[in-house]
Amino acid sequence: MPTDQHVLTLSCRNRPGIVAAVSRCLFDHGGNILGANQFDDVETDKFFMRVVFDFPGEGSLDGFSREFSEVADGFGMTWSARRRDENQRVLLLVSRFDHCLVDLLYRWRIGELPMDIVGIVSNYPRETYPDLDFGEIPFHHFPITKETKPEQEARIWALVGKERVDLVVLARYMQVLSDELSARLSHRCINIHHSFLPGFKGARPYHQAHMRGVKLIGATAHYVTADLDEGPIIEQDVERISHSDTPEDLVRKGRDIERRVLARAVAWHLDGRVLANGSKTIVFRD
Repeated sequence: MPTDQHVLTLSCRNRPGIVAAVSRCLFDHGGNILGANQFDDVETDKFFMRVVFDFPGEGSLDGFSREFSEVADGFGMTWSARRRDENQRVLLLVSRFDHCLVDLLYRWRIGELPMDIVGIVSNYPRETYPDLDFGEIPFHHFPITKETKPEQEARIWALVGKERVDLVVLARYMQVLSDELSARLSHRCINIHHSFLPGFKGARPYHQAHMRGVKLIGATAHYVTADLDEGPIIEQDVERISHSDTPEDLVRKGRDIERRVLARAVAWHLDGRVLANGSKTIVFRD
């Protein structure tokens, strides 16, 4: 990731002059626009924008941000501006199935996912993953039962605060977060569901799909909300199957879809490409 680039993201009610005001403020503070995406949602009358820029001269992000806050207030913007190479602090949650965790760790180690992994939390003990090298990443075993769920989630929330976590990733964490924890992690918790939502929610979706005789299976990465498997969708993908595939075949093929869908969603979130839009998202892929 270039060390001299910055990312500005914003959303507000659509009205004339937004792009001009953003461009003028950047120009006045020595900013140079390297790339820009925008979208007018006519259904909600909201405007969304992502700008990548640098300061080829004497400008600075702090100086720009101070001035831009007044511009943002005038338009009622929700906005963020940060260095593009500033890694977000990520906490990974996993249960027994580790294929998404393995994939995220691999992509992180080769530099494909620029993030700082501050910990791995599992409701299974460390011995569940004998072949995985976590290196110096702290591993936390937080067992959970129906009776201890509040205490277990309190430990997760305490860890989020202690480690200053920016993003929580549920890498096949097979526990439903409580309404309270879901609300606390609003738009900073990504889940991978092993189904092409909104079909086959809940448990054993591949077996549900097999029973229905579907010809396509998929996976969905979405932000977590209090409504199970109904959070704003970030990314989806599918693969064709046939009548000869067993439920076990669907599970096997689904693992590949889950890995790539979750990785793309995490990468886009880290790079400021995903903006919340009510029950949906705006994703600037290019």
